Amino acid sequence: MLDSSPENKPVVEIRNLKVSFQTQSGKVFGVEHVSFDVAPGECVCVVGESGSGKSVSSLSLMRLVEFGGGNIAGGTLLFRREEGDAVDLATASGSTMREIRGNEIGMIFQEPMTSLNPVLTVGRQLTEGLRVHRGLSRKGANERALEILRNVRISEPERRMTQYPHELSGGMRQRIVIAMAMACEPRLLICDEPTTALDVTIQAEILDLIDQLKRKNGTAVIFITHDMAVVAQMADRVVVMYRGNKVEEGRVEDIFEKPQHPYTNALLAAVPRLGEMRGKSAPEPMRLLDREGRGEITPTTRAAVSPDSKAPVLLDVRNLTTRFAVKGGVLRRHVANVHAVEDVSFTVRAGETLSLVGESGCGKSSCGRSILRLVQPTSGQVLLQGTEVTALDQDVLHQARRDMQMIFQDPFASLNPQMRLFDAVAEPLRNYGLTADLNERIAGLFDRVELPRSFMRRFPHELSGGQRQRVAIARALALNPKLIVADEAVSALDVSVKAQVLNLMMELQADLGLSFLFISHDMAVVERISHHVAVMYLGRIVEMGPRAAVFENPTHPYTQSLLSAVPIADPRYRNLRGEVAYKPISSPIFPVGHQARPSLYDEVAPGHLVLRA
Repeated sequence: MLDSSPENKPVVEIRNLKVSFQTQSGKVFGVEHVSFDVAPGECVCVVGESGSGKSVSSLSLMRLVEFGGGNIAGGTLLFRREEGDAVDLATASGSTMREIRGNEIGMIFQEPMTSLNPVLTVGRQLTEGLRVHRGLSRKGANERALEILRNVRISEPERRMTQYPHELSGGMRQRIVIAMAMACEPRLLICDEPTTALDVTIQAEILDLIDQLKRKNGTAVIFITHDMAVVAQMADRVVVMYRGNKVEEGRVEDIFEKPQHPYTNALLAAVPRLGEMRGKSAPEPMRLLDREGRGEITPTTRAAVSPDSKAPVLLDVRNLTTRFAVKGGVLRRHVANVHAVEDVSFTVRAGETLSLVGESGCGKSSCGRSILRLVQPTSGQVLLQGTEVTALDQDVLHQARRDMQMIFQDPFASLNPQMRLFDAVAEPLRNYGLTADLNERIAGLFDRVELPRSFMRRFPHELSGGQRQRVAIARALALNPKLIVADEAVSALDVSVKAQVLNLMMELQADLGLSFLFISHDMAVVERISHHVAVMYLGRIVEMGPRAAVFENPTHPYTQSLLSAVPIADPRYRNLRGEVAYKPISSPIFPVGHQARPSLYDEVAPGHLVLRA
C-alpha cells in the first residue's frame, strides 16, 4: 500500500483503462481493464509480448493513441501535477495536454526515426521544448541542450546540434530522443523500449541516468521493455501484460522468484542469460514454455549446430575500409573523413554464425552494408563464394544479391508504408521472377515467423514494432539466401518471440546450411547463437575468435568493459554491480590524407586474435 501523505500520493493512477481500435474486421480492444499506480521516485516496469498493449497504455497517458486510430473507451488516467492538483488525462482538454506533454510528462519512444522530424536539425528539436515550456532564451536553451547531450554520452555535441537525424546512427538517434524526453526534467517519464537500439555500455549509462533522475528529482518512471535483465535492474514493481490484459503485478523480487501466472513463467524461461553457454561448443535452441501453462515447447531442431572447420568459406572479407566524406565551409569542400570501417578482415564458413558486437556508431552496420554494397567501400575485398562482390557491375550484383540478404535495424523504415505486408514479403520473389505458388509461399513465410495469415492484408502501421520486425525477417528469407546479414534483427522483439526467432534462425541454419553475419549489442543473445565473435570499436575489430574464447577469456579492455556492463536478469544482483569503467568515445573523424595504421593482431590462443595496442 502506498503512503497516503500528499508527497507520496501516486503521480499517476490508471484505473480500468480500456482502449479500442476500429479495423476492417470491426472493433478491436488493444487494452482491457488495466489498472496500476506509479508513486514519486518509483519505477514500474510494464512487460509483455509485442502487441500485448504495453505501448498502447503509455500512448493513452499522453493521449497520443487517438492519433493512431485508437479511442479511450473507458477508465480514468489520474495525473497529479506539480502544483498538487489532479487531472484526468482521459478527458483533459487539448490545451491542458499541450502544457503537460514534453514538460510534466516526458516520453522516450521505441523507434527514433518515427519520433524525430527529418527536416529539422537535432539542435532545433532539442531546444524547442525548453523554449516553449521553460521560457529559455535561444542561448540558454542551446547551453542546456549541450549539457543534456553530454549526459547521454553524445560525442562532439556541438557538431551533433547542427546535424539532421538521417546523419546519425540508430543508437545515436535513440540517445537524442532520450535527451529530448529528459530536457524539462518531467514529473513522469514514460520509457517505451528506450534502450532497444543501444549497446550494453551505453545502455548501462542511460539506465543509470534514468535511475538518478528518479532518485534525485522524485521522478515517477513507467518503463516499458521486453528485456527482463533490464527489468531486474530497474524495477521496483512489475506489471505483466498479455493480450491486452494485466495478468500479474508485484514486487520485482516476487515476479522473478515466485511468478504465479504461466505467461510470466514463459517470459522468464525465454530470457537468454550471459554465462549459460559456458563449456558448450555450439549454439543451442532457447528453452520455451507454453504461455497458457501447458508445459515446454520442443523446438523443431534440438541438436546443436556444430561449426564445421572443414566447411568451405562462404564470405571472405579482406582489409575492408569504408569512409564517409565530411564537407564544410561555404563551398562545402571535402575537409575530413569519418573512418566508419577501418582495415577489417574476417571469414564466415557455410553454416556458420559470426557475430559483430560493439558500441553504437562503432561501424557494425556500416560493415554489414559495405559487404552487400549498399554502401560503397573505400578499399578492400569482399568475396562471396570466391566472387569479388566489390568488382561486380550492377546487373551481376543484382543476381549475386539473391544469395545475400539483409534484415535491417529499423523495420518501420525498411517497410513501404503504402504496401500491404503480403506485397512487401512477395517483392523480392517478384523482382527475380519467382512467382510460382506465390500465395502459398508467402503464407508459409508468415507461419514460420509466427504471424497470423490474416496479417498479410495489413499495412505496416497496423502492427507493433516487434511484429514489423518479424515481417522484415520473413522478407529476408523469401529468396532462400546463403548469407543473411542480420542488423539488430531481434532487438525489437520481446523475449518470448526473440527466443522463437533465434530458434528459427538456428533451425534454418541446420536445415539449409545458412550462414549469418549477426550484428547485435545483446551479448547474451550473441553468446547463445554464435560460433565466432568479433568485437568492434571505432571501426576496427579489437578482438575476434571462437565464441567460448571471447566470452570466457576476454582479453582486450574494451571487450572486458562490454561484458561487465551486461545487465543480470536477477534483481538480487542489482546492488552488487560495481561502477562500470566507461571509456570515453573517441572521434572517428580524421583530416583528409590521414594515414591510418594497419590492424595488427596477437594470437593469444588458437584462433583468438587481439588487436595490438
